[in-house]
Amino acid sequence: MTLYYKYLLMHLRAQLQYKGSFLMLCIGQFFIPFTIFAGLYFMFEKFGKLQEWSFVEVALCFAIIHQSFSLSECFARGFDSFSSLIIRGDFDRLLLRPRHTVLQVFGSAFEFTRIGRLLQSLIVLIFAIIQLPQLWHWQHILIIMLMIVNGVCIFVGIFMLAATLCFWTVQGLEVANVFTDGGREMAQYPLNIYEKWVMKLFTFIIPFGLVSYIPLRIILDKVEAPLWQAMIIPFGGSLFLIPCYLIWQFGVKHYRSTGS
Repeated sequence: MTLYYKYLLMHLRAQLQYKGSFLMLCIGQFFIPFTIFAGLYFMFEKFGKLQEWSFVEVALCFAIIHQSFSLSECFARGFDSFSSLIIRGDFDRLLLRPRHTVLQVFGSAFEFTRIGRLLQSLIVLIFAIIQLPQLWHWQHILIIMLMIVNGVCIFVGIFMLAATLCFWTVQGLEVANVFTDGGREMAQYPLNIYEKWVMKLFTFIIPFGLVSYIPLRIILDKVEAPLWQAMIIPFGGSLFLIPCYLIWQFGVKHYRSTGS
């Protein structure tokens, strides 16, 4: 963790060399999800409810997923942009260093401008919690925090899988965006509005439903279930990292240099 912290400070200082550019990028990142949230607001102004879900409840789901995505983009950017390490042959240097490749790839890139996106989703999260008095309890706040943390694990796992493909394809594949950007767009709404096969895919294969839809149904009293289940279910996001890590290790073992 000491080495990871040094990586973090190094990238932060580098990005702050151009403070004006950094600030403008942060502002831009603040307004990108704001336009999506505005579309969500106007949709509810027109239709009132989305099945049994109110605007504030969907806003809570939106905030949790965007918090997770923003944190993963900020701190797991190394996996998201991993193809550049392969193309330049820089991954060969990482293999020669006496530290794990996962730590080094994590430390290879940070995107601190995502603070703008993170701030916007935090504002929406606070707004939704204020509007939902049934969440004014430390247990519910803890569950929401667990949902965000485990949501980060899911996005990091997807980034890791996409990076592993680069060992064979060299270039990153756009199909990975179906599960990162596409997963974010789908999971920001309750999953029961989609077809059953889509709901099953994003619950049992890529477990976004375990960190948003299912726990939200419990803490919003849409289903009768003990609160401890809402605390345990989100850890499905952490478990998702295990197969992703094993697949990454398989890819590292079979890596052959690009010869750059």
